Amino acid sequence: MNTLYLVYPKKLGTIAPEIYGHFSEHIGGVFYDGLWVGKDSDIPNINGFRKELVEKLKAIEPPVLRWPGGCFAEIYDWRDGIGEDRPTRTNWWTPYDHRYESNEVGTHEFAELCELIGAKAYFAANLTSVTPLHIRNWMDYCLSPRGTTTLAKEREKNGHPEPFDIPYWGVGNENWGGGGNMTPEYYANEYRRFATIMRNLSPMQMFACGSDAFDYSWTDGFCRNLTMASKNVMGRLVDGFSMHYYCGAAGDPVAFTEAEWDQMMLQAGKMEDIIERNWHIISGYGLDKNMKLVIDEWGCWHPDGSGPSKGYNLFEQQSTMRDAVVSALTLNIFNRHCDKIKMANVAQLVNNLHALFLASGEHCITTPTYHIFDMYKGHKGAEAIDAVFTADDGKLSVSASEKDGKTLVTIANLTYGEDIEVMLSGVGSCIPEKGIIRVLAAEDPHAHNTFDAPEAVKPFTVEADLTKPVKVPAAGVVAVEF
Repeated sequence: MNTLYLVYPKKLGTIAPEIYGHFSEHIGGVFYDGLWVGKDSDIPNINGFRKELVEKLKAIEPPVLRWPGGCFAEIYDWRDGIGEDRPTRTNWWTPYDHRYESNEVGTHEFAELCELIGAKAYFAANLTSVTPLHIRNWMDYCLSPRGTTTLAKEREKNGHPEPFDIPYWGVGNENWGGGGNMTPEYYANEYRRFATIMRNLSPMQMFACGSDAFDYSWTDGFCRNLTMASKNVMGRLVDGFSMHYYCGAAGDPVAFTEAEWDQMMLQAGKMEDIIERNWHIISGYGLDKNMKLVIDEWGCWHPDGSGPSKGYNLFEQQSTMRDAVVSALTLNIFNRHCDKIKMANVAQLVNNLHALFLASGEHCITTPTYHIFDMYKGHKGAEAIDAVFTADDGKLSVSASEKDGKTLVTIANLTYGEDIEVMLSGVGSCIPEKGIIRVLAAEDPHAHNTFDAPEAVKPFTVEADLTKPVKVPAAGVVAVEF
């Protein structure tokens, strides 16, 4: 039996609620027939957005939603998405997908979605194919006070007199790849050019394009160029470093083997090393006070075609208990490194990679990953506390936090078929006799929800005697609260 010591005197930092953020790109079925069904649809909707999905998303208290990309942002013209006569365009993904962009969902619609679910908006601005003035005009349209500028008056004419609440702006997306195939030095120059113009208009937080997975040379090159160019740039122009890591695939999304389960856990666990190494570089350049990490794309990336659309929606994949455990493992890593992380956004929200929802027509179901975000929501805004196992053999992943007199401990069992018992013990504070445990597990690690069986995988809650060991089922996750 393993003992978990909760070291209450050792606080790791405050867990930013934004670590539990989400991502919605104009790709495949994320918006059209996912989030958006249209105002005239027979499917219950709120001004065009799928009502059931909106309500279920609101229930897990999403702190932030990133939009419109992703790669889609790199060709996006914000003017296409305002007013009545909206053009149809080729989408960034059109060569790989069958869809063209109708621009039914634009700035106003997305801002309303954020209001409906209670999330802050995070706009990914196009640095690749437009000018700094183009983005500044978008900010003017969104943020200028009522009745002040010509663009603010245009916003009012289009139905929103008051400014939108958009506190986060990404300056480019994946500029090491589809966003211009830039070098870090070239991007740093472009970032300063865009960020200087953007910052001049309105106070908000701006995030620089960071590295792709293990590309630490990008982090080093960007930081070096940024700090050499201006002594004052750290405090004025950059508020976060956006990095992406997809832990990829290991076998079939559903019919994986035990060895492929283990491989996926290994790949997902590399997130910790990526965070630490990027942070060491950032700290080495003295940017750690201003430029925390923004992990705004993360998750599994399985082969296409396993979702209910059978490949119709680009990158849509089924989500099993394996994906749920990857989610729990990743969020535990984020919680433990909360002193380094400003925000994280799982990719993506619906009908795509590592999705929380699968939807089509009248159907809308939650995936096992959705339930992890629900079970973990008590960590938001809490103080992370150190948690140490007596036997650190890589079979368990944990994080713990304290807020308003309550402790939440989340434990993921990374093994395919071994139930593990854990005894909770407090250092600096006693563990009470009673608590509440929520469990997400299934007899089969391949278990998942479908339109025909929408609740095949769902959590259950039990009252627990914490004087006895807590059972963490194989390929399962528990959340203990007391």
